[in-house]
Amino acid sequence: MRRRLLAVLMVLMGAAALLLCVPLADAYARGRTEHLLLQRRSEAVRFADLADRMRTAADRAELSAEIGRYAELYGAGVVVVDTAGETVARAGSGPASQAATDAATETGTGTGTGTGTGMGSGEAGPDGGSGTRASAAPRAPSAAAEARRRALTGRSTDRLPTLRPWGPRTVVLAEPVGRDERVSGAVLLAVPTDAARRDVAVRWALIAAGAVAAFAAAALVAAGIARWLMRPLLDLDRAVERLTAGSLQARAVSDTGPPELRHLRQHFNTMAEAVADSIGRQRDFVADASHQLRNPLATLVLQLENVEPHIAPGPGRTEHARALDEAERLEELLDGLLSLARVESGTAEPGDQDVAQAVRDRVTAWTPVFRAAGLRLTAAGLPEELRARALPDAAGRILDALLDNAVKFVPRDGRVEVFVTRAADGSAVVRVADDGPGAPEDQLQLLLRRFARSPAHQNVRGSGLGLAIADELARGSGGGLDVRGNVPHGLVVELRLAAP
Repeated sequence: MRRRLLAVLMVLMGAAALLLCVPLADAYARGRTEHLLLQRRSEAVRFADLADRMRTAADRAELSAEIGRYAELYGAGVVVVDTAGETVARAGSGPASQAATDAATETGTGTGTGTGTGMGSGEAGPDGGSGTRASAAPRAPSAAAEARRRALTGRSTDRLPTLRPWGPRTVVLAEPVGRDERVSGAVLLAVPTDAARRDVAVRWALIAAGAVAAFAAAALVAAGIARWLMRPLLDLDRAVERLTAGSLQARAVSDTGPPELRHLRQHFNTMAEAVADSIGRQRDFVADASHQLRNPLATLVLQLENVEPHIAPGPGRTEHARALDEAERLEELLDGLLSLARVESGTAEPGDQDVAQAVRDRVTAWTPVFRAAGLRLTAAGLPEELRARALPDAAGRILDALLDNAVKFVPRDGRVEVFVTRAADGSAVVRVADDGPGAPEDQLQLLLRRFARSPAHQNVRGSGLGLAIADELARGSGGGLDVRGNVPHGLVVELRLAAP
């Protein structure tokens, strides 16, 4: 959840950074374009004033000298035209000069003058015609041609294309010669934008670097906020997991985070205390009741055994035997309840133990019992050592319950096999498989419940608590117990314990 929260915060901060830096970068580009327009427009106004005062050849020479020096200094192109579009003066070379010339000769109707060299002489174009050239179809006027048209109608260029690092490389602005009805021509100024675009690129780089730095700082703050918010939740999650696993002493200990989460921690700990107290009282009652009932029950069994020699043969002795059997069965049930209560209320912590050695010892101990019952007990896959994490002696006690269950329900001449291995995830697996009658598929999971018995085995001696106690031990060790059918028939009980 912390990663998802951090991802959402990162997206929001990234969007905020873009929404701030993109308009800022665009505003600077527009401002730099406006600055360039104001700078060059003042020069165009000066040239237009010189052209307006041009009366003699000396005036023409002065104008040509001025625009020549300007073109040489700034690498610009300058063209002065009259109202008919004829070139009066021109200066500059290279792309800027070509752009100014194109702006002076371009029209929006597909025709243009072919002179471009002199003082309105009207020389013939390259095709030997009258100085005009026609295109196949009309085309829309460019921004430069539109600026020239506006200047010839008495309006100065008041807007340029916004300069960005990738272009345009040259911009054209026009200034009318004269004013109002006295407009006698126009000055076209083609200005290279290299310096302006370089300024824009540098400023954009600074803005981008600032945005990245701000985003990185905000990301660090967001990571801290996410950690501050999620730490108590993760602590609560671990406490709930331990409480679910049966550790009633689990509590949430984190005292950080917002006040609402701190209040939640307090309420959770209060609830855990109440649950632990309630379950503890129930377990204490079961343990105390089982323990207190054992003494009178043992006395009752002893008295029944003492009375047996004084009962004459007949129906009375049969009923006496049944009563003695039921008393012993009740005694076994109380022993199971007491064992279960001890397992559930145990405070021992899981530790490292050798599962292979525990299986080896229990198989050796149970082999005579199986032999007396006419069963065959074998062990397979036993490694020299197989370490796992479990409660003290849990592996041996669980295996005792599984083997005791097999002795009771597997018919004579049956076979029980204990197989030990390590799973791919590192956990230790102990599998007990038999070829007995087994249980229906829909009743397999019921076998791990307390007092659960298959309808076909109601008369078999036992309390129905053996597998339940084994399951409690497995879960208390951080592992699990699984029951499934064997092929072609029988039962497979698998114990899985986590790696140390």
